[in-house]
Amino acid sequence: MNEERQPIFNAPWPSVVATLVIIVGYLIQTFFPQDWVLRNFAFSSAALDAGRWPTLFTAIFLHGSWAHALMNAGGALAFGTPVARYFGASIKGALVFLVFYLVCGGLASLGYGMANPGSTVFMVGASGAVAGLVGAAARLMAGEGVPGKYMSPIVVSMSIGWIAVNLLLALAGFAPGLGNAGVAWEAHIFGYIAGLVLIGPFGWASRSPAA
Repeated sequence: MNEERQPIFNAPWPSVVATLVIIVGYLIQTFFPQDWVLRNFAFSSAALDAGRWPTLFTAIFLHGSWAHALMNAGGALAFGTPVARYFGASIKGALVFLVFYLVCGGLASLGYGMANPGSTVFMVGASGAVAGLVGAAARLMAGEGVPGKYMSPIVVSMSIGWIAVNLLLALAGFAPGLGNAGVAWEAHIFGYIAGLVLIGPFGWASRSPAA
């Protein structure tokens, strides 16, 4: 009876902010003509060839539907929580989390572009960045709060499962709940690998003393 009460919701604020940005971002997106939004901010290999490199990152904040946005928001909250907790809830930790999230998303977009050279098909969504959080969370689970070994059973099993699921999505050509929209499975795999690898150096950056 004297046990200390634990809050029902105790996710670190950086992961909550990332989640809200996805939801609020899509809400704002709905107020603009979607063709205009896609032409200017969605990612495609052709856009990158034309020198529009900012779309590597702007596409992270766009989504194709409410189902798409809410699915990614849930992933950001679930897998962003251990990552944000590892980086810390300070301003510095939050900035490291933000940069980590954006870098994973940008590398996911780049991987998608490399796998689809010259394509004019637009890609939108935070799923590449969220995949980076999944990869990072796998390492953190393996190390019980710090980055564990790549060949640990948890990392190996999660990696095999993640790749298998995305290859199935590639064969199916769609994801349940997202209608006929295609799935950028390549971005999911590249983002996951980015998170798997970068959680170590970004964790070091979050803990290094200020210059």
